[in-house]
Amino acid sequence: MTVSRSGVRRRRSTLTVAVTGAAGPLGSALVDRLTQDPNAPKVVGLDTTKRPSTRGPWRIADIRDPALASRLTGVDTLVHLATDRSPGTPQEDRRAVNVRGTEVLLDAAVAAGVRRVVILTSAMVYGADPSHPVPLDEDAPVISELPDGLVGDWVGMERAALRRAAAGALEVTVVRPASLVGTVTDALLPGLFEAVRLLGIRDARCHWQFCHVDDLLDALAAAALGAVSGAVTVGCEGWLTRAEVEAIAGMRSVVLPAAVATATAERLHRIGALNSPASEIQYLINPWVVGSQRLRATGWQPRWTNDAVLREHLRALGDRAGRGLVVLDRKDATRAAAGAAAGAGATLAVIGSLALARARRRR
Repeated sequence: MTVSRSGVRRRRSTLTVAVTGAAGPLGSALVDRLTQDPNAPKVVGLDTTKRPSTRGPWRIADIRDPALASRLTGVDTLVHLATDRSPGTPQEDRRAVNVRGTEVLLDAAVAAGVRRVVILTSAMVYGADPSHPVPLDEDAPVISELPDGLVGDWVGMERAALRRAAAGALEVTVVRPASLVGTVTDALLPGLFEAVRLLGIRDARCHWQFCHVDDLLDALAAAALGAVSGAVTVGCEGWLTRAEVEAIAGMRSVVLPAAVATATAERLHRIGALNSPASEIQYLINPWVVGSQRLRATGWQPRWTNDAVLREHLRALGDRAGRGLVVLDRKDATRAAAGAAAGAGATLAVIGSLALARARRRR
């Protein structure tokens, strides 16, 4: 028996684990993580193209191919990472990959006799609500509706997987990271730091929590090896306050009433300047902190702190930190809003920049 870097004790495995999206940054990192240990299972990479430096078996496959089951022969566990986490992709195209593609993949997994599927979504599926405890229980209910944006994709993916689990066709593990930072980022909190000011919401209970890709990879590896199951959250220990974030980033906040921020987001969304729905402002108002309880029960501990993750993110941004959305007049503000990346973090960054521009014009 060996102990992995995540702290999960595991035996020599005879499992075959397949990873979709294995040529992408997250999928390739997971393949490397699983194959570097001699006691790890056989790992099969699945993607539409082969990564040049790949070691081990590889199968060319498209998750939307109805004949996909033939590419899953002999697979025991399937880790699904062939999704689009870019908020800038048109919603219809992105949902076709994320939701419909996941449904095709799950049906192929059932047909091929795959026993367990690991799905990556986000802790954002819990929503952000003033009644949320801190941290959330992993079995807390998720959003009941299917909203626009990436959150709706993730809810749809989970529903598709859990329907098949309820029918006894598959075992399903859903991994839900906090706001993701590292070689892969999500659209929420990390995007705020390219604005000239952070956006703060008056009287908000926002708790800033991050998840570094390194810790996510540990969680995905644990899920792939069956060390955790069910709903699995992953994030840094605790959270940061807005004041702590401002001190680390060396940035000040534009503080707006929630109604003003939401109305601005609705206008930008309505004119097509931003794809992200205005409802995602709630993630900057109310808490959605996760506790990684099931991972911790295996002995896992996060390698990264929120403070260290944020500093690393700011270093990676370089000159873009605090400069990406600086606007000074109405015309420039409109162009900046229309050209901005369309995610929740970009939405909030644009709103903050527009508010700052208006304040400067009034002086």
